[in-house]
Amino acid sequence: MSINSLIDSLSTSGWYVWDDFLNPSQIQVIKNCIPNKLQDARIGHLDSLQDNKSIRGDLTVWLEPEMGDPIASYMAQMDSIRQALNCELYLGLRDFETHFCCYPNGAFYKKHIDNYKGKGRRKITTVLYMNESWQSGDGGELVMYDSADNELLKLEPFCGRMIFFMSEDFPHEVLPTQKKRESIAGWFLTESLL
Repeated sequence: MSINSLIDSLSTSGWYVWDDFLNPSQIQVIKNCIPNKLQDARIGHLDSLQDNKSIRGDLTVWLEPEMGDPIASYMAQMDSIRQALNCELYLGLRDFETHFCCYPNGAFYKKHIDNYKGKGRRKITTVLYMNESWQSGDGGELVMYDSADNELLKLEPFCGRMIFFMSEDFPHEVLPTQKKRESIAGWFLTESLL
């Protein structure tokens, strides 16, 4: 698995699963830098942001390089990927934003699209899974659909696995989890963050 496989898959199918993107020790040092204070995740955009536990039950915190070298290193790695994607696919990606997500037991995120066509700056969604002892049957799978609502993929959130997909093209959901589920969600953006 490599950056070349990512580029080929994004350009043909629009998504790519990269197993062992990070190893468990790399995941652990990132987790050690994440603040304990998480907030209820919200839905909507700008003035329409709202809490809605019937749609989304995770807790989040936005990640910044100042939180520690492991997070800064992860963000630098993602920036290198951004540059490679621009070089090969001419996507005009200018920045990357990311947050840590914790789904308590029983939490879920109903089907949604990260960016409606032409309506926002998110171009590619990324999700890195951080669940060291995850077993099949623990729930919390990411389910991705095509535009006709056909299931394309049901992905278990195993530690170190990363998925990349075109933000505008794939409705997706997180199924209810049977135990705490942790991940880092991110987006390559067509506009720079302020």
